[in-house]
Amino acid sequence: MTTELFTPMNITFVILLLTMLFFIHGKIRTDIIALGSLIALVLFDIIDANEALVGFSSPVVIMMIGLFVVGAGIFRTGLAKIISSRILQLAQGKQSLLFILIILVTGFTGAFVSNTGTVAVMMPIVISLAQSSGVSPRRYLMPLAFASSLGYFTLISTPPNLVVQEYLVNNGFEPLHFFSFAPIGVIALFVGLIYLFFTSKLLVSKKSKDDKITDKSKSLEELAKEYNLLNKSYQIEVVANSPIIGKTLADLKLTETYHITISKTLARNGRSTFQKRKVEAMAGPTTEMLEGMTLFCHGKEKEVNQFIADNKLKLIAKKQSEVIDFEHSGIAEIYIAPNSAIRNKTLAESNFRNKYNVNVLGLKRYEDYIMTGFSHEKLHSGDALLIHGTWSDIRTLSNRMDDFIVVGQPLEEASKVIINRKAPVAAAILVLMVLAMVFNIIPSVIAIMIAALLMVLTGCLRSADEAYKSINWESIVLIGAMLPMATAFEKTGIDQLISGGLISQLGDLGPYALMAGLYVCTSIVTFFVSNTATAVLFAPIAVQAASGIGVNASPFLLAVAVAASMCFASPFSTPPNAIVMKPGGYTFMDYIKIGLPLQIILGIVMIISLPYLFPF
Repeated sequence: MTTELFTPMNITFVILLLTMLFFIHGKIRTDIIALGSLIALVLFDIIDANEALVGFSSPVVIMMIGLFVVGAGIFRTGLAKIISSRILQLAQGKQSLLFILIILVTGFTGAFVSNTGTVAVMMPIVISLAQSSGVSPRRYLMPLAFASSLGYFTLISTPPNLVVQEYLVNNGFEPLHFFSFAPIGVIALFVGLIYLFFTSKLLVSKKSKDDKITDKSKSLEELAKEYNLLNKSYQIEVVANSPIIGKTLADLKLTETYHITISKTLARNGRSTFQKRKVEAMAGPTTEMLEGMTLFCHGKEKEVNQFIADNKLKLIAKKQSEVIDFEHSGIAEIYIAPNSAIRNKTLAESNFRNKYNVNVLGLKRYEDYIMTGFSHEKLHSGDALLIHGTWSDIRTLSNRMDDFIVVGQPLEEASKVIINRKAPVAAAILVLMVLAMVFNIIPSVIAIMIAALLMVLTGCLRSADEAYKSINWESIVLIGAMLPMATAFEKTGIDQLISGGLISQLGDLGPYALMAGLYVCTSIVTFFVSNTATAVLFAPIAVQAASGIGVNASPFLLAVAVAASMCFASPFSTPPNAIVMKPGGYTFMDYIKIGLPLQIILGIVMIISLPYLFPF
């Protein structure tokens, strides 16, 4: 009896169940969970070492690596931002037209570039345009995330597409073409646009306080007021005989001792009175305190006064107009991206000040503003940082879209797009890659690899190191480690068990009912597990189910790809949903309220239309 319990099938089921539970729990990185399940399959002799490593050499994984590099080149050269901002400017403040353009531009951009990158590029532009139009960004940000998944036009739109393509090829079916998904994308985008145009208004109907702060574009002064810098900014002079003269900010440890921040300094140089001029500099750990230097300080009044009293300093100004000067430097709000290198680290651990040459003045987490003691707070995806730095450093930071999403600047700053001379080169590479894949001149994986290599060789990316850094290795390891789970399904007969259950329950009702059951099961699992992992699990089941009733597997595999990609009822199923959650101030119920009906409507539409587009 004990032996019967520990069969390979049961062990695989337990490993799969634990994997899904850890995915749902969300406290451990997905790639670590996937690697753990892969190792467990090997240790329990479900698959051998060679089978375990096959996933990492899969064309799907190689293509995703290449697409990350190609996307980085498109973002780095400013090509994506140029196209997006120029098209969105056509709205000219008309709210309905703006909404339609946001959906269309995001959908079509997401067809060729990762949906995560698309949202990262579009979000600051959309927020500024929404504020300029006098509309709460809440109405636009969730539809923006959904539209990035609705742009289902190409083979490279989402990873699940690549997963099902591999299963079609491996099982002897005719491979999909680059634009095979285009009819699905047209239907999905049209249905999504109509639905979201009306229901997105529900996101702001009861958020009057949000509407009030977005009557116009958020200026720098308004941003300073939002973080209450008005009452927490001071100018302090270092007078003669102060004990801090000659010391650096690193020596003083102001954050730890007084919970205050020095953002910049103003000193005089020159030997004579006539030669002396003011020199403004960003404050950093190596900044030395000099006699007569002016310190721009941010913190609570009590702690600032304590700092002044302890070190024989002089308070010069405390009014916002005298303290906050945006001529040479400015402030901006940045959100931590889901895959940011500083996620789950503190500002101190990430060496944020030295690495990015900007100061952090405050931290916003949901609706809470943390203005002191935040340097030792672990940063989470969606947290907002109020930063202060030179405009050039802030612009440089805005290019690191894999780590940060820069918002909170005035419209004229957020809309500025520096047209990099390499943007036309990046556009040419993208077009050539698409043409090679459309006309099947060379295998898709080779076309993508060549495009990625050209992005580096032509200077669209500054170096090979930057190309490597642009790759989301967590996603790559997740897919590579989960692909062998399908092998375990096949070896232990789980795929036949599940497909057999579907066939026994729905097979007599015909292929429509069977495909609908497969679509629903995939859609439900995607609530809790990433879309790529879900596609990996259900692709072999789709093939088995189709074979079991003797019909073409293509519509079944496409049903898996579509169901896995179009999950809108949860903020955690896709990175775009997670990216906009905190900036939009959404709750989990907002996704249920708006996303679940959309997911159900699209499910019904796709179940009806897929067999017409791809006959059984």
